[in-house]
Amino acid sequence: MQKTMSIPTSLSHTKKIIAEKAKIEEAKIEQKKAEVKIDEPVNALQLTQEKLEEVMPKVLDHYKNQNKVLELAILNQPSKMEGHEICFEVMGHVQEEIAQKMKPELLSLIRDLTGVGKLAIKLVVKEELESTNNKLYTSSDKFRFLKEKHPALLEFQRKFGLETDF
Repeated sequence: MQKTMSIPTSLSHTKKIIAEKAKIEEAKIEQKKAEVKIDEPVNALQLTQEKLEEVMPKVLDHYKNQNKVLELAILNQPSKMEGHEICFEVMGHVQEEIAQKMKPELLSLIRDLTGVGKLAIKLVVKEELESTNNKLYTSSDKFRFLKEKHPALLEFQRKFGLETDF
């Protein structure tokens, strides 16, 4: 028989009743979780670098058949296993956003192909390095660069008395 609840007389009394009900519900949820964990089979398969390399051509074919060129560009970059995580290198924020969107589909595809249960994808953002060389904007900059690269040009300029009027 269910106990009848008294009408709360104050706000603190109401909060106390709500807290008690929340504790009871939380205990029921924990008990159900414990029962489910006992019933679940333990999946001991772990993805290795070799298995990943074996499965990647199938994954690439899947994305190729769907004409997802941007995703293919990400998948063609180097990837490696670190524990239960697959690390993909992405260039810049655009590829990072695309990779975030494709994560769920990629995870389920790899899980289906390998039978591995515990798996995650980690993205390593590699920024493109700017060229350390000076940009050659003017004709004088270009000529100076050529003189440094080819010392014979400096000798010709001096020997023949050539002047540059840029």
